[in-house]
Amino acid sequence: MPQTAEVARLYQTEFIRSARAVGALWAVCTLCFAIIEVVILVQPSWVGTREAYYQGGAPPPPAGTLGLFEMCLETDWLVPECRGSLHTLTPLPAFQSAAVLVCVSLTMVWVSVGCLCLFRFCNAATVYKICAWLQLAAGFCLALACVLFPDSWDCAEMRALCGEKVASFSPGNCSVHWAFVLAMLGVLDAGILATLAFVLGNRQDALLPQYGKEGESQSLALIRREMACKKPLIACMSNLIYL
Repeated sequence: MPQTAEVARLYQTEFIRSARAVGALWAVCTLCFAIIEVVILVQPSWVGTREAYYQGGAPPPPAGTLGLFEMCLETDWLVPECRGSLHTLTPLPAFQSAAVLVCVSLTMVWVSVGCLCLFRFCNAATVYKICAWLQLAAGFCLALACVLFPDSWDCAEMRALCGEKVASFSPGNCSVHWAFVLAMLGVLDAGILATLAFVLGNRQDALLPQYGKEGESQSLALIRREMACKKPLIACMSNLIYL
């Protein structure tokens, strides 16, 4: 019986260490995902012009990039000329829905980061599950933003940058840039983090192995049996004291 209890204690200790290591990795990835969401929101690199060569005396079309809040055109200087309201967080009229969804997703991710402080006050399984639902909702909002953004390409800003061949889900002379790709990868990242949080939350109730629980129950049964055997002796001693 002591050997079974010792094995159960060692197994529980290793299991807790592994769970804490995976939980720390999940927390770091959650913080990185929140920072990536900020980059996705503010970067004007969702769509950009393709590299092309033009012949003749016609002036080349403008070159630059476009995001949710700004459209930046290349100039002869190193700094591009940007049009938009990033400082006031006013999105371009055609991309307001996508910008709102990204903002909602960003808020949920940062709320899940703030929930990491609750591990000192609340049950770990509950905190993991709260963060999982927040990350799942954030990924869903980000996925909707990735769908609504190309659906809104038929607008004046896109025509000015990418030509008249622009249509919904057709960027014309432009192509998808790294910020839009990062947003799509963020949807996958949110799904992975939410799944890992659900797994960690469900495993918190299984920190003690099954055979450890059986050994504990057997030990309790043995103690109760010994106490039952000693009851007559205790009763006799109490009677003598009473007399």
